[in-house]
Amino acid sequence: MELFQSPPRSVCILRLSAIGDVCNAIAAVQAIQRNWPQTRITWITGKLEAQLIGDLPGVDVIVFDKKQGWQAYKQVWKQLKGRRFDALLHMQYAIRASLLTVGIKARYKLGFDAKRSQDFQTLFTNVKVPSPEQPHVLDGFLAFAQHLGVKDVKPAWTISYSDEEKQWASNQLNSQKKNLVIVAGASKKYKNWTPEGYAQVIEHAHHSGWHVILAGSPSPVETELTDEILKKISASVTNTVGKSTLKQMLALIDQADLLIAPDTGPVHMANAMNTPVIGLYAHHNPDRTGPYHYRDYVISAYAEALKAEQKKDMSQLNWRTRVKDENAMQRIQADDVISMFDQLSQKLI
Repeated sequence: MELFQSPPRSVCILRLSAIGDVCNAIAAVQAIQRNWPQTRITWITGKLEAQLIGDLPGVDVIVFDKKQGWQAYKQVWKQLKGRRFDALLHMQYAIRASLLTVGIKARYKLGFDAKRSQDFQTLFTNVKVPSPEQPHVLDGFLAFAQHLGVKDVKPAWTISYSDEEKQWASNQLNSQKKNLVIVAGASKKYKNWTPEGYAQVIEHAHHSGWHVILAGSPSPVETELTDEILKKISASVTNTVGKSTLKQMLALIDQADLLIAPDTGPVHMANAMNTPVIGLYAHHNPDRTGPYHYRDYVISAYAEALKAEQKKDMSQLNWRTRVKDENAMQRIQADDVISMFDQLSQKLI
């Protein structure tokens, strides 16, 4: 049943992290805005994530900095003092997010139903959003908008960046060649592919006439992996790892021809900017967490690794089952990534 027959005056979005999930949530938020342009949107999100969504048109962003502990809760509640929303979309079942809802006043507090909810989220909501048949995270978010009463929930994204960020990105690209961006590292080390595999792909792309740019955050996990890759290649590449802001990376991905990355935020940034992406997956079901419009390009060892670990097929297990083997990404073969790269290269000519 739809909660609203006419546009609500105000809606609060609660999605704190991570970058990929926030990217997916943007599509749900912007579907609400397309259908109900007069509805005021407030979004509570994390400090890093605010760098991505802080300038979204028509969205009032409130930052929750988890590093501040209990003080972070008090600061958010102080900013919301005297405000009451028609609906709160509690899109994150983590307990820290649920605790935030205690100080948020809303007529309806929407959360996941029992199929998707975890960490006692159902105790903090008074409306349970029915899970869609599709397992993807984005479909789960779009269901919130549908339950409110939004008719058109076809996912689309509008995320902008400045002229300065665009210029920075342009400076990394080669205007005479196709440009491949590789974000080799995820924040969680077990999600990362091997430096040997990346080296083979880079050499192949280079010999195929492509310009290769390495991108990523300054985290030790990513910089150390990048150093290992650079030791194994003779091809010339542009290394921007640790040298860009989040919006600069967004601009770079937007202007590039192709992205290769593991299960991490930039695959969803690419999806949002309509940049083809080859996602490398082994720990999470790509049908649930893969780049929404580019799931056909994913190189996945998930089913193989899951069967080796659980002794069961995917169809016999919960759709959100995670592979725990920290060496699962090693099952991905460089030849398979290169083959997908070659297929996409032909499409991009």
